[in-house]
Amino acid sequence: MRFEHDASPPMRVAASRRLGGSYLGLRLDECVWADGTTAEFNVVEAPGSTLIVPFFADGTTVLVRQWRHAWARTSWEVTAGTIEEGEEPIDCARRELVEEAGLTARHWTPLGTVRPSAWVTNVQHLFLARELVEVERRPEVYEQDLTVRRVPLAEAVAAALGGDIEHAGSIVALCRATRELGVGPAA
Repeated sequence: MRFEHDASPPMRVAASRRLGGSYLGLRLDECVWADGTTAEFNVVEAPGSTLIVPFFADGTTVLVRQWRHAWARTSWEVTAGTIEEGEEPIDCARRELVEEAGLTARHWTPLGTVRPSAWVTNVQHLFLARELVEVERRPEVYEQDLTVRRVPLAEAVAAALGGDIEHAGSIVALCRATRELGVGPAA
């Protein structure tokens, strides 16, 4: 069964106002439905990102723990990062894998996309990275607290499905990686 999408909006945007800077902003859209009723939609405009599941031949992967200021605590996640303006998702994935995990990969498999919320424009591009080579990590300034841990992929997926990993994109990336690899509960 195929699930088609419809890009035709059921209402028209009568007015739109944007607040915030060029990197991240809030847009307020006043929309009018066919019957004349109106509704206001809040949209968070955010750049795209990539999430990477590195997979070693011994069945392990890498997770990172990082402080998430908005959550007021740390989060265990797959390697991830923001796509820079003009950058292709695969190039961002390659860069982030080196920065956060200190790895390069010879084989990349796209695992599709996911959106974190219905009111955020961000599109997350998921990748499986294989045939890994260790290199020097190059964390960014805000990643100084980043902890890198190599764990069995099955353990990471169990943590995602059991609630220990709450980062939605990481949960989806881990499940799609196991399906692609033909292992684990999502296979």
